[in-house]
Amino acid sequence: MLPKLDPLLHSELRLAVMSILASVEQADFTYLKDQTKATAGNLSVQIDKLSAAGYIAVTKEFKGKRPCTTCVITPAGVEAFKTYVEAIKAYLKTGM
Repeated sequence: MLPKLDPLLHSELRLAVMSILASVEQADFTYLKDQTKATAGNLSVQIDKLSAAGYIAVTKEFKGKRPCTTCVITPAGVEAFKTYVEAIKAYLKTGM
């Protein structure tokens, strides 16, 4: 039986955000927006969903007069991401 895929991570944009955050210490909103080519509104909604699930931690502050949102993957997010990747590997293995 194939493992269940985490529906929260099965979204293209949320998976992209998690993939980026898994490879860096932290990323600001602008970097994530540039890397994913997402609209600001869509990215904001997806970051909120990942944050509500406890997969990422979000810090909002000001740098000078400009708002700055920084995201970091949490230990729960790392575990969820690893589990998702292993599940995808299982799916791919059965198809070969």
